[in-house]
Amino acid sequence: MFEMTESMKLVQQTLSDFAVRRIKPEFMIWDEAQTFPTHIFHELGELGFAGIIFPEKFGGAGMGYMEYVTAIAELSKIDGSVGISIAAHNSLCANHIYLNSTEEQKQKWLIPLAQGKKIGAWGLTEPHSGSDAGGLKTTAIIDGDNYIVNGSKQFITHSHSADIFVVLVNTNPSKGTKGVTALVLEKGMAGFTHGKKENKLGLRASETGELIFNNVKVPVANRLGDEGEGFAQAMKVLDGGRISIAALALGMAEGAYEACLKYVHERKAFGKPIKDFQAIQFKLADMKTEIEAARLMTYQAASMKDQGKSTTLESAMCKLYASEVSVRVANEAVQIFGGYGYVKDFPVEKFYRDVKLCTIGEGTSEIQRIVIARKVLDSK
Repeated sequence: MFEMTESMKLVQQTLSDFAVRRIKPEFMIWDEAQTFPTHIFHELGELGFAGIIFPEKFGGAGMGYMEYVTAIAELSKIDGSVGISIAAHNSLCANHIYLNSTEEQKQKWLIPLAQGKKIGAWGLTEPHSGSDAGGLKTTAIIDGDNYIVNGSKQFITHSHSADIFVVLVNTNPSKGTKGVTALVLEKGMAGFTHGKKENKLGLRASETGELIFNNVKVPVANRLGDEGEGFAQAMKVLDGGRISIAALALGMAEGAYEACLKYVHERKAFGKPIKDFQAIQFKLADMKTEIEAARLMTYQAASMKDQGKSTTLESAMCKLYASEVSVRVANEAVQIFGGYGYVKDFPVEKFYRDVKLCTIGEGTSEIQRIVIARKVLDSK
């Protein structure tokens, strides 16, 4: 059992109040317009949530993954777009820098990221390499004190709004994954531009788009770790990122469930509240059971992360299970709401669209099953 600590309760209450006051009144406006609310991101930064998992000396809040999971889930109960924004910023971009940088690099990039003064993005996926992360084509050729970067990245969160980008490039294609290197790029570098912003099914207020590199000069000093370490770094970063996607899925599933719980008391059919029908009761029972199972798996992985343990298996399992639970819960929520579940005036329509990304982003469900199977088989 994972009891809520005082710090977790504080995070939960703070973000519950913030989400109702600052996100709920406008989240559908942002969704319809596909507008990323940068002002909300910066406000969350001022509250400490843009760097919740980083030490205070680097501008963070000095909390752990238990508090982090609580934060992402609480935001996502109201709007998954804001939840995934904070998740991608913390666990991908900023965390890659935190885990693999020098003291000087942390001072330069991590502190403004953790303080929420700058927005971070992480670039791994390309048009022809998604699940096949080792097949990336973006190249970086050494030229004196610089790398010359050419290529593109796709489906990048904060593609247009970010200030600091951790980008995985190929510095030695003949070595496969051992030729992948991580570089930090900054907005405004010559030859570094943005492509189209994707017109998405869900999480529409979370900006997702393309990065384009045309002979971009990146100082060798912007390299994270040594050449050829980038792929291994990325896989470790994804272990933490997958926990945050599980938290995202958990929060949205809870939001959909809570909307149902309220609705079944209000909606009447055949002369009585629909909560009195066993068909509805069974749906709620299954939803609640699966949500609680997903919560325990997610917090187990977060607890292990806080203890410094390897979480490759646990991260994949909680991400797989929570993401698929969120899809089932949102589907049943629409069914419970009936015709009202299909219109935008009621909350579950948006949850139904938003949750699907959780089974795709940061490794599809199929990739999670591969990771889990390998870990299980390697243990024998």
